[in-house]
Amino acid sequence: MSTATLLTCLAIGIVSGIVAALCGVGGGVVMVPAFVFFLKLPHKTAVATSLAIIIPTALMATTQNAKHGYVEWKVAAITAVSASIFAYFGAGWLKSMSNETLTRIFGTILVIFGARMLLVGKA
Repeated sequence: MSTATLLTCLAIGIVSGIVAALCGVGGGVVMVPAFVFFLKLPHKTAVATSLAIIIPTALMATTQNAKHGYVEWKVAAITAVSASIFAYFGAGWLKSMSNETLTRIFGTILVIFGARMLLVGKA
């Protein structure tokens, strides 16, 4: 790995860690586009790499948030079960879709939720 790539990965990690902790997005909102744009990773690889990074990121942020009493554990448990089951199927669908289609889906979701948050003030 080159020094430039290493520094790019560190910068992406710093920004995504802060955004994940402040906005609860898991960092994928930052990491996937950054991996594709700056590191030239294919979209599928960017998604899979982002998901691998989200586990330790979420654990660290959850530790801090739980200490302050911000975690609704019943909501987290029920949602985690359903999200985990459907993430398994979604990961299977990933291989059947083109990188271009995945990028368009991702961009559309970001635009829709982003516009709503800007205009209405909530997701």
